[in-house]
Amino acid sequence: MLKLNGMKIAILVANGFEQVELEKPREALEKEGATIFVISPEENKVQGWNHFDKGDFFKVDIALANANAGEYDALLLPGGVINPDTLRTLPKAIEFIKEINKKNKPIAAICHGPWTLINAGAVKNHKVTSWVSIKCDLQNAGAEWVDEPVVRDKNLVTSRKPDDIPQFNEAMISLFASHKP
Repeated sequence: MLKLNGMKIAILVANGFEQVELEKPREALEKEGATIFVISPEENKVQGWNHFDKGDFFKVDIALANANAGEYDALLLPGGVINPDTLRTLPKAIEFIKEINKKNKPIAAICHGPWTLINAGAVKNHKVTSWVSIKCDLQNAGAEWVDEPVVRDKNLVTSRKPDDIPQFNEAMISLFASHKP
């Protein structure tokens, strides 16, 4: 039986996301039966990055301006530096994340992805991990930061980097399945 069958998962990204942090988790979620929706401030397509090099374009399923957080069962926040730095300046993106979190729906964030959780007020009193460069930001927002491949705490699962994707995917699927409607 598929663990996530019938679940609707939002992936929120702006241009500059780390491509593998969208592709591999999306593949794992779809393999477990989830329906995925790429949501972006970009209206038709959004561009990934491979570290410092521009990557592929991906179809945007729903423009952020038209997205309703209440329609999704869970949220995935890929990293990359440009992507979360852009999203955290957009009130609609932060409201989308806040709404998911307020309803205690599961959120998975990897690498620099947890940056957006700071602006959404979603890390205070949570144990998290991330790319090390945002450690102080997370701590200043009231999170307990640890250097571990994956951390699951309440409705959040966080991870450090692309090398941790296999463990991240496993923890994300487990978290999402535990919140299946």
